[in-house]
This record gives sequence, C-alpha cells and structure tokens, in this order.
Amino acid sequence: MTLDLVVSPINELDAQNTQALAEVWDTIHLESCPYHYNFHMHTICSDGQLTPETLMEQAFTIGLKGMAITDHHSVGGYRVAQSWLERIRSQQPKSHLPHLWTGIEVTSQLLGTEVHILGYGFDPDRSVMQPYLQGDRPLGSDAHADRVIAAIHEAGGLTILAHPARYHRPAHELIPAAAEIGVDGVEAYYAYNNPKPWRASLKETEKVKYLSEIYNLYTTCGTDTHGMSLLQRI
Repeated sequence: MTLDLVVSPINELDAQNTQALAEVWDTIHLESCPYHYNFHMHTICSDGQLTPETLMEQAFTIGLKGMAITDHHSVGGYRVAQSWLERIRSQQPKSHLPHLWTGIEVTSQLLGTEVHILGYGFDPDRSVMQPYLQGDRPLGSDAHADRVIAAIHEAGGLTILAHPARYHRPAHELIPAAAEIGVDGVEAYYAYNNPKPWRASLKETEKVKYLSEIYNLYTTCGTDTHGMSLLQRI
C-alpha cells in the first residue's frame, strides 16, 4: 500500500469523542500497553518508519482496542489510518477494529525546557490548530506550552505531557507546572530504556503516578514507536 490515495476525514465524531477517551484513560494500568491500548505512535508522516497502513495492520493483528497516531506536527498519518479503517470496515463489517482518536505530538517550551505535549480527540480542521500542523515545531509564542494546551483544548481535545521523566528538568518540577497551565494528564506508563519486550519503567511510573494523583491528572500509556514494530519504541 502507498500514501497516494484520496484521504478525507471520516468517523470524525468517533475520532473526537473525548468523553470515551477519558473513560478509557480511567482504566489504564500497567498491563494496558502494548496489547490493549497504545496512545503514542509515529509513522512516516513524521519521524517514524511505518506507513500508516502498516501501522494499522499491526494494530489490528495485535488486537488493540483503542489507539492514537501521534505524529510530530502532522495529522497526515491519522487521516490515512482513518481511510484504512473505513475500507476494512466496509470489507469486513464484523471485524473488531480499534477505536482511533485524533492525535499529535507538539514540541513545546515549559519552564525554559523543551517538552512534548500530546493532543488527542481534537478537531484538526479548527484554525487554532494550524500552527501545529505544519510538519515542523512551532516558533515563538506558539511554542509556549500554555499556548499549545489552550489551542488543543479550543479544538475540543485533551492534552498529555509526554514521557515526563525524560527531560532536562525533573518530573516533580514539570508536572506541577503543566498542571497549573491546564494539562489534562501525563504519560505514566512509558519504557524509558527501550526494553525488549516492551514494559513500562516501574520506578518512573511510580513517581509519575504519584504526582498525577496529587494534581488529579489522567494517566496514559504508549510505546512511542518510531521503528517497524508497535511493540517497541525503536
């Protein structure tokens, strides 16, 4: 399969159903990823190696229940994936296909540190999202984390601080700062050392979950796939 097919937004209400997404996040636990849910994946539409179609084929084979493609500053992979889902749904109407939400990863600035904000369930056609859909990191005030979070919220979405224990400033500084400017949650279950098989790093998970409870934040999971398998980061 190639990317040169006609792509149009479909199942927009499902892809932007943040109530259903929040309900899923309330159930996320240590064993949720990578075989049940995965909310952090990349395709060739940013810096990943998988085509969106191959990513969806793997998600279907794995049996994912819910997912989001979070390419950097692009929803191109999401749009192709939605077309793939529609085609498979028409060909195999009884298939159990994963629920795909809109997703994005935006390079931002928080406390003078580069961080990544993940957005989900937003309307990609809203004008407020356009500075973040140009295929490259935003510049100037558009890169401030509070602006990124506000834009995603205005477009109807939810926001997550990606891999909070991976930055130049510690999670115990970044998470309170992100909470103060309105972030909805944190990526609690993340494999920081790329273990094989994939598993969330327990020490970091415990710390991030503790902080998420203090600040009443959702917790999510994701493999942050950049390579050829959804079961690994690289």
